[in-house]
Amino acid sequence: MAKYHTDGLPMASFVVVFSLFTSSFIVPLSEAQMVPAIYVFGDSLVDVGNNNYLKISLAKANFPHNGVDYPGKVATGRFGNGKNSADFLAEKVGLPPSPPYLSLVSKSNKQKASFVNGVSFASGGAGIFNGSDNQFRQSIPLSYQVNYYSEVYQNIRLQLGSEGAKDHLSKSLFLIVIGSNDIFDYIKKSKLQNEYTPQQYAVLMASNLKEQLQRIHALGAQKFVVVGTGPVGCCPAQRDSNTEECKEGANSLSVMYNEALKSMLQQLKPALGISYTLFNTYTVLTNIVQNAASYGFTEVKAACCGIGKLNAEGPCLPVASLCSNRRDHVFWDFYHPTQATHGIIVEKFFDGPSKYASPMTVKELIAL
Repeated sequence: MAKYHTDGLPMASFVVVFSLFTSSFIVPLSEAQMVPAIYVFGDSLVDVGNNNYLKISLAKANFPHNGVDYPGKVATGRFGNGKNSADFLAEKVGLPPSPPYLSLVSKSNKQKASFVNGVSFASGGAGIFNGSDNQFRQSIPLSYQVNYYSEVYQNIRLQLGSEGAKDHLSKSLFLIVIGSNDIFDYIKKSKLQNEYTPQQYAVLMASNLKEQLQRIHALGAQKFVVVGTGPVGCCPAQRDSNTEECKEGANSLSVMYNEALKSMLQQLKPALGISYTLFNTYTVLTNIVQNAASYGFTEVKAACCGIGKLNAEGPCLPVASLCSNRRDHVFWDFYHPTQATHGIIVEKFFDGPSKYASPMTVKELIAL
């Protein structure tokens, strides 16, 4: 397979091999494990530290106040006060968090890498389209994340054998959380708006995602957990600076994309023979914002950590203002949810109800 890279972006030009089996080898599950592994693709909503290894990237969170509620109160590179949705999903299925891919293949990692318990390729600023990270100068767009996964796939085949790898990957979960940065890109750039109507752009997003899902499936994936985009116009950074109301243009495009995504997955399922759950993030987060008290929140507009009005005029830096009770806030910083919000999201797509997760919940997907 051809190798790809961008300026300053690490190129996965090798396969980390630590075992070679001439026959198939099955990794037994512990009693607590519901699946063998979780492989994570996405943006800052599920980044667990890959961007720490991108030298010139502006999209980093490896400094306080980030991580203030994470075990050990450590800023790991997660864009939040604690755990994100990928972490909570791992907990649900009895696995440790999927580690950042670049940490496993970095020159400073002296241990031989193992990917059989899962790995995360997610990167803050990443989009479905390669150019959506321009604002942050560097991230790992989805197509490059899939390139890295192809290296992981080869490694797993070498470790487990062809049939062992097939069995392992067919039972594993492939979590996809991406699209918000592409929407932000569209509403900021008149060039994109002149080239595509919002509907055309939404369909193009779904079409490009389809290509990457096909690539992942060709490399052994069978069970996909796809998370739709939320009401992105309601995050603190997008709210109107005067009225503090949600930005309807951004929300409207998110709705269009989610519909295109739903249609694409319905067509892809019989074509590839995959199974999936699609999570309706938009409805869940809208419900949380509109009925905050019933979820234990008191603040839905302002970020917990940030600068200026609504704490939305700057990122969560060490000098930023920090709220005293993170559990009160839906949003951690100007773009990202708090740990509490992530926890609610995972509860909804893991167990339902069906209006949030279709055509099945994650729990039902695992049972197939």
